[in-house]
Amino acid sequence: MKILFLAENFPPETNAAATRVFERAVYWIKAGHQVTIITSAPNFPLGVLFDGYQNRWYQIENMSGIKVVRVKTFISENIGVFFRSLDFFSFGIMGFIAGCLQNKPDLIAATSPQFFAAVAGWAISTCRRLPFVFELGDLWPTSVSAVGAVKKNFILNLFEKFELFLYRHSTRVAALTYSYKTNLIRRGVRPDQIDVVLNGVDLPRYAPQTPNNKLLQELGLKNKFVIGYVGTHGMAHGLGNVLTTAKILEEEKNIQFLFVGAGAEREWLINTVKKNDISNVIFLPMQPKEKMPAIWSLCNVALVHLKNHPAFADVIPSKIFEAMAMGLPIVLAAPDGEANNIISKHNAGIWVPPENPNILAKEVKKLAEDEPLYCQLASNSFAAAASHSRVVQAEEMITVFKKALYQTEAGIKSDA
Repeated sequence: MKILFLAENFPPETNAAATRVFERAVYWIKAGHQVTIITSAPNFPLGVLFDGYQNRWYQIENMSGIKVVRVKTFISENIGVFFRSLDFFSFGIMGFIAGCLQNKPDLIAATSPQFFAAVAGWAISTCRRLPFVFELGDLWPTSVSAVGAVKKNFILNLFEKFELFLYRHSTRVAALTYSYKTNLIRRGVRPDQIDVVLNGVDLPRYAPQTPNNKLLQELGLKNKFVIGYVGTHGMAHGLGNVLTTAKILEEEKNIQFLFVGAGAEREWLINTVKKNDISNVIFLPMQPKEKMPAIWSLCNVALVHLKNHPAFADVIPSKIFEAMAMGLPIVLAAPDGEANNIISKHNAGIWVPPENPNILAKEVKKLAEDEPLYCQLASNSFAAAASHSRVVQAEEMITVFKKALYQTEAGIKSDA
């Protein structure tokens, strides 16, 4: 099968979409498929080009057998709405042009976030009369409204109408959560048009390991019970509440909070720690993907934290699966929903209500003190990882692609 896939983020970027698209594509190549990825020059989330890359109009590289086509975009830091929108829109335009220039594939696929990657994918499929698979990784623009970046207005409503148009006119929609599927059905998308392919983790890349003693010493984490938040420090994550939790636990000298990553609120978080003299919080910058297992190994607990908004009940953060593969108990502070269903099913961690620092502090302290409970949750978490393998996810996506090809060949209409 010849697959043309659009994703604005791709390695060496390390966010969830980049990792998901790359790791699955590696397995598609191993299975004998041909894969072309259209993406941008790596710059997320700081808006700074990664070493060795230039923001050229058109450049090609080979990555693990994948043909990677990078196009020129308007580059912006992941802060604010206007310039980020220009970034997204420019990728939509350039991705469409690049997609039309490729040798004819069997089908087109695109992932959200971001929205305009999906717009470009649909437009290419329409022009070239090919099946289109929309991988739904984020309910945009609902998520934009949820973080407070943009208030509900006429323009956002127009985008929602176009969003629904894309779902209905995709050959198939591959949703990353069951909640997304329910949302789409409630809004009039046909159930038989939607598949659910849950996120996962590439097990060969992650496994429990002994922490690097030198790194422990350098960071002052020797003999500490480390609560690790690893990932984007953005508007969706409500991390100010975690700093409040850290302040509450400051007298518990064995408990330390480790923040690793980048994002729109990172500098504010660092300044808040300094201003309030919070002594049990350490920040590390965004790390290369190959170093992530070593970073996770410093942690005793994986913290997953989201704002208290109903939209985030539908989200399954990918760091949950990485934490499972590392054998870490998960503390989930988020609206009760699909992520908690997974953790509860495997008894792999503890759920706490979002934006409630006192309860979060109580549960963190309990895990630090109750060794039998901690060990049981850690064991359960590691055992659960096998149920969420990236190779299985890659195979399930190929099944979705085959359905899309069959529908097109059979002349089955995708639009309602």
